[in-house]
Parts: sequence; C-alpha cells; structure tokens
Amino acid sequence: MKKIKIGQIVNAVGLKGEVKLYHYTDYKERFEELGTIYVDDKKTTIEHVRYLKDLPILKLDGCNDRNTAESLKGKTVYISEDQLRELPEDTYYIRDLIGLPVKDEKDIFFGTLKDVLQNSAQDLYEIELEQEKTILLPAVSEFVLDINLEEKYIKVKLIDGILDV
Repeated sequence: MKKIKIGQIVNAVGLKGEVKLYHYTDYKERFEELGTIYVDDKKTTIEHVRYLKDLPILKLDGCNDRNTAESLKGKTVYISEDQLRELPEDTYYIRDLIGLPVKDEKDIFFGTLKDVLQNSAQDLYEIELEQEKTILLPAVSEFVLDINLEEKYIKVKLIDGILDV
C-alpha cells in the first residue's frame, strides 16, 4: 500500500490528548471525512476534529493525555492512496506532475517539471533545463496548454526570451 504524506503533528493541545496538525492540503475539512490516518507507520482512528485558526486539531484514538500527545510531536501523518479525493477535471495532484517532461508548442521537449511553487497569486511551475538551470512559468491556462498524465508530458507556451536565461 502506498502512503501519501498529508501533514505533520506540530504540537499537543490541552490536556486531553489532542494534537495540532500542519496540513499539506488545500481542503483542511478533509480530516473530518477521513476516519483513519497513519501516524508514521501506525494506523489510527480520528475521533474528533476541530480547528484553531486554519490548523486542524485532532483527537486520535488511544491518545488520551498531554504526555501521549507530546510524544507524537514531529511525526508525519499519511493517508493511503485509496483515500485520495477524486479531483475535478483539469485539476492535478502536484505529486503526479513532478518529474514530467515539458515541451513547447512545437512539441520540442526542453525541460522537466522540478516543483510547483504555490503562492497567493497563482502557482508557478519550476522547470529544470539543461545544466541545472531553472525557469519559472505561471501555471495558468495562457501558458499551460495541456497536461497529459497518460502520455506523461506537459505542453506549454513559452514567454518570449525565457529560455535565454
């Protein structure tokens, strides 16, 4: 079974065994739907979820006091691959995009997607070129023409002069 990293326990909260989770998802309410998660390699049940600002506070089965919650600090939280949500059309998991070859409008491959940088304006694709040079390209429909996971490529419209880095 493949596990997907979805967060990290950052602290204990209160005296009754709750933990604060830094999550790697755009949909924090997801934790209310999960039922079970993996803390490192141990499968555990989520008994209750509440929120403190934007962070989920989880009450996990078997974690009934602050000392137990403190022992989980720094541990990674995972779900199984079959717990992934189905995404809307033209929406992708970043993990599925990383490593894809990138080609231009003329179908010439020129790089590999190294990372997706998320910021408040829009995502940026970090594309690695030859000799470890990289460029950043806005991940918007004006520049991203096609993402084909079956044939494993991303087709983009390049900004004039961007490859002259």
